[in-house]
Amino acid sequence: MQNKPPSVILGIMKQKMSARINRREFLRRAAVAAAAPMIIPGSVLGLNGAVAPSNRVVFGVIGPGNRARFIMPCFLAFQEIRFVAASDCREDRLRSAKEMIDTHYSNKDCRTYTDFRELLAQKDIDAVLIATGDRWHATASALAARAGKDIYCEKPITLNIAEGRSLVETCRRFGCIYQAGTQRRSTASYRFAVDMVHQGKIGRLRTVEIQVWEDRPIPHDKAIPVPKGWDYDMWLGPVQWRPFVPARVNGWNYFWDTGAGSITGMGTHYVDQMQWVLNRDHTGPVEFETQVEFPDPVKYMSETSIRGVAKCRYADGIECIMYQRKGFVDRYIRYIGDEGWIQVDDQTDEVTAEPKSILSSRTTGGVSWAKAGDHIRNLLDSIRSRTPTICHPEAAHRAQTICEAMDISMRIGRKLKWDPVKERFDSEEANRMMFREPRAPWRI
Repeated sequence: MQNKPPSVILGIMKQKMSARINRREFLRRAAVAAAAPMIIPGSVLGLNGAVAPSNRVVFGVIGPGNRARFIMPCFLAFQEIRFVAASDCREDRLRSAKEMIDTHYSNKDCRTYTDFRELLAQKDIDAVLIATGDRWHATASALAARAGKDIYCEKPITLNIAEGRSLVETCRRFGCIYQAGTQRRSTASYRFAVDMVHQGKIGRLRTVEIQVWEDRPIPHDKAIPVPKGWDYDMWLGPVQWRPFVPARVNGWNYFWDTGAGSITGMGTHYVDQMQWVLNRDHTGPVEFETQVEFPDPVKYMSETSIRGVAKCRYADGIECIMYQRKGFVDRYIRYIGDEGWIQVDDQTDEVTAEPKSILSSRTTGGVSWAKAGDHIRNLLDSIRSRTPTICHPEAAHRAQTICEAMDISMRIGRKLKWDPVKERFDSEEANRMMFREPRAPWRI
């Protein structure tokens, strides 16, 4: 410190003394902290019924409309599921979804996106619930698989056969876990009926009878400006552009480019059951025939069938007859054998049979199809084990193909033969209808 003024030397000495004191204080506090027990919230460790963050499956919802609002409480009931984001092309539904999620978690953390591709780009999201309109199911699922997300997708999983096969291959290539929303496979009443058939309680199964409701024809309507808060181009997505016609938009299930009516929309639940009871998730029928009534094009603008019957037959002679008749509450599936039958009423979840002694082995309990908890549990178990779900892509595609083949038979008005190995019809006209060119940029 030679040649330095006394004031400077004094300042340097004070700094050194302060540094020694600070070091001593730091060491003292560190020793106290080391001796004291560390307090970690039980929720971080998964104690007291909580689920540790590392064990949670983080979800986003794509298309939080009417169906999503019905099923999301079943997802939110699982503590190991955490919703963090929602995407919709309508501002009102996006606000509603955020409010629902934020209210459940008592925070304001739910992120929102108009374009679901932005949601898929989020690295913290593990899986998605897809509950859009039918036109989006295959495209959104394929993009989710490519983004590394696991998937729960509402039915019908596709609107044409070719995109169904493409979806199967995409999920396989990217290793994603996929669960189709045909939750009756996880429903006690339906599982009981399948078990009784498998145990031979109705003898040899001959016929599967299905009933869905009559579709309502939609009168002609005029185009209007797109309502405020709609990204209508995103709403249309991969389908052909059309003006905004309220009756067409609100009744999208009754037009071929956005839906396919009750035979496909609801029928897929029951043909999925049929495939399951027959152990044919890898194959399908060989023949299709339909007789249906379509709306009068002079009076109505809708395109799907109103009422009628659709049939298919397997190579071993087992036949499916799907009736489109009566009302929404009259839907059912019945297995008919050479020694009896068993039926599940979809509205009431009631099981009936002949002989009635079949019912004596049914235990009480279980939940109806309206409570999808068991189906979601199956998905979560598969996500953790990386094994296929009960409604994996191949099974879902094969069931969906049956309904779509019925639709094609209706539209060209003839019986069709089908090769379930090659997945081809005996008609080139029908084969061309297995694929529809998506609107840019949505080809998958």
